Order: sequence, then C-alpha cells, then structure tokens
Amino acid sequence: MRNLAIVLTLIFLALVAIYFFILAPEKYTPVNLYEQIIQRGTLKVGINIDSKPFGFVDEKGEIQGYDADLARYIAQYILKSPNAVQFVPVTPANRMLKASTGEVDIVIATMTITPQRLEILDFSIPYDLAGQAVLIKSTSAITSINDLAGQNVGVIFGTTAEKNMQNLVPSANLLGFKSYKDAYLALKNGSINAITSDDTILSRFAIDDRSVKLLPKRYSREPYGIGFQKGVSSREFKENIDFAISDMKQKNVINRLRKKWGLS
Repeated sequence: MRNLAIVLTLIFLALVAIYFFILAPEKYTPVNLYEQIIQRGTLKVGINIDSKPFGFVDEKGEIQGYDADLARYIAQYILKSPNAVQFVPVTPANRMLKASTGEVDIVIATMTITPQRLEILDFSIPYDLAGQAVLIKSTSAITSINDLAGQNVGVIFGTTAEKNMQNLVPSANLLGFKSYKDAYLALKNGSINAITSDDTILSRFAIDDRSVKLLPKRYSREPYGIGFQKGVSSREFKENIDFAISDMKQKNVINRLRKKWGLS
C-alpha cells in the first residue's frame, strides 16, 4: 500500500511538472507600445478626413489639416521624421474601436476627452479646446439653442454633441449623420433646421458659404486629446506624447498651427 502511495505521488508530481513546464501557456508580457512603434519605424494615426480644417484630403489626394500636422510633429519627435506617419481614415463612430483594438496607434480626430471615453481609452493632455455650436441657415428665425425645441437637428454619429443636445434640448428631434458633409447638405436642402457640433469644425461651413451661419453662443467646453490603447503598455508612449504636446505649446507651435488653419 505504501509503495502504491509513493507511485501515485510521483505520478501526480510528474503531471504537475508536465503542465507547468510543457503544457502551461507562457506568461503574458504586456507589449510596450512605444517600443513597438520605434521598432516598426512608422506611427499609425487614425484621422478624420471629413473635418476640415482638422483633417481632409487635398486636391493632390494627400491628407492635410491641423490634426495631420500634429501627427507629423509627433512622428518627428518619436521617430525623427515627420513623414514616418501612416494615416488611417476613421469616423467619429469607429475611431475609438480602431484605437482600442490596436488597428491604429493613436487617434487624432477632434476627439473630446470625456469620463466615459477614459473608461475605454487613454488620452494625452489636451492639445486644443472647442465649444459646442449650432449652425443654421442665414435666413433662419432660430436665434438660440432653445429655439431648437421640436426642430430637426443634425448630429454626427459618435460625437459628444448628441448627448449634449439631449441634455440641453430634450425635445429636439435629433437626426444622425455619418459625415459632416451629409449633415451640411441636409441643412442646405431643408431636411434639418440646424447642425450642432464643435465650433472649430462647423465654422468652416460658415466661412465658405454665407448662406449659413453659427449662433454666437457656445454650449460646452470640449478639450481635444489624442487617444490610444488603455493600460500599462501605453504608459511610456503617453509620457512621450504628453511631452511632445507640452513642447509644442511652449515653442508656440500649437498657436502657429491654429493660425495656419484659420482657427484663431
């Protein structure tokens, strides 16, 4: 009986050894996003190409804008080349998914830092500040946000404007659009009475087209941040991104970009 117990013990120990040293999965080591980007030699940037002057495609088919320039500056800081950028078009509806799954390293796409988004992504320090505005036809009788009660108001899927409007004017009829261009065309043809979004984005329509205008008041503060995967793997990357933004502010680069793209 004693010999049987010894044999069973040895078999058990052998099975434990086989599991831990042969069958057990390797210990998970978090990927360092910063080192991964350095090794790859390119920075994959999610950018909205429907938000001029922040991100758009020019007549040569190249992606330009405030956010594009910001991405190139960060690439210069991290990879020593402003051209070490691979732009990936995103929309307000899918940009968080693309960042959280690692399809892109960062998202620079007029994305407001909110407590809800901080549950899913990590963010840099703010690089700019916008305010929610309302775009209407120049001939419209609407004079304040309160006049939007019962009116058809366009919002862009995935933006903070939708939730803000639900709180500000619960009785407004919110209609979602995939792009700013679609919403703008709906305003022009009378399908909606107004568009609400960030003033920095809507202002371009008022500048280019005198048949529309912005109401003067702003209804929120929208700090723009750069979003990326949440967790310890992004810690060193965030430190470098934050340093780059702080450096841009200190050297007046941010102000020069704002002037370049007509934001100040």
